Amino acid sequence: MRALIIAFAMYSRVPVPRVPWNDRDMKYALCFFPAVGAGLGACFWLAFRLLVWSGIPDMARAVLLAALPVLYTGGIHLDGYLDTQDAVHSYADRQERLQILKDPHVGAFAVIYGIVYGLLAAGLLSVMDEGTAGPVASGFVYARILSAIAAVRFPKAKKDGTLRAFSDRAGGHVLSVLSGELAAFAAGLLFLFGAAGAVVLVTGLLVFAWYHHLAVKTFGGTTGDLAGYFVCEAELWILAVVVLSSWILR
Repeated sequence: MRALIIAFAMYSRVPVPRVPWNDRDMKYALCFFPAVGAGLGACFWLAFRLLVWSGIPDMARAVLLAALPVLYTGGIHLDGYLDTQDAVHSYADRQERLQILKDPHVGAFAVIYGIVYGLLAAGLLSVMDEGTAGPVASGFVYARILSAIAAVRFPKAKKDGTLRAFSDRAGGHVLSVLSGELAAFAAGLLFLFGAAGAVVLVTGLLVFAWYHHLAVKTFGGTTGDLAGYFVCEAELWILAVVVLSSWILR
């Protein structure tokens, strides 16, 4: 329970009791990262249903739904996304890029790509319907399963930082739990959504492969900011591919 509370306290703004953050409990916190995504996915789906029932215009509904993940997480993943865009588009050497990730100042590329991200999310959400809302909501869980696996398996770019603190405490048994969660999620997704579930799974894996390439080649490994970047990218790409493929196949 303490590991579950730590996961929600770190990666969401859901009110939870205060617990001490010791090594034993932090070791299992990554196992509950997907539970944070499940909570977000449930809130997203319920909000979509409520907004549809209320008759609010499509674009207003889309903007509210686009804001929901930021409000739920407190923007922790979006912060990493923006920092990563600044670092990648600096075209500097590896060490300077890592320094840019730590810089608290916001650069031009963070602003530019943050605006583009918000516009894309809102535009896609404006055409999301009841048939695609479920698969899109599942992306919040899937992104966090893959992100947690990457935190354990990918090389680390730095010897310190929050991601390093969590991953260093996680052993092979944590990876086994995450692998089991991934298998159960994939089976449930295919059972519930069929072809749309397969689209979610393939899209997530492709973004995951790109994340590994970017992290290792550009930064020498992953960091907390890069993990946030991946979560945002995976959520957006799953939204885009699910909604657009459904639209094309109508």
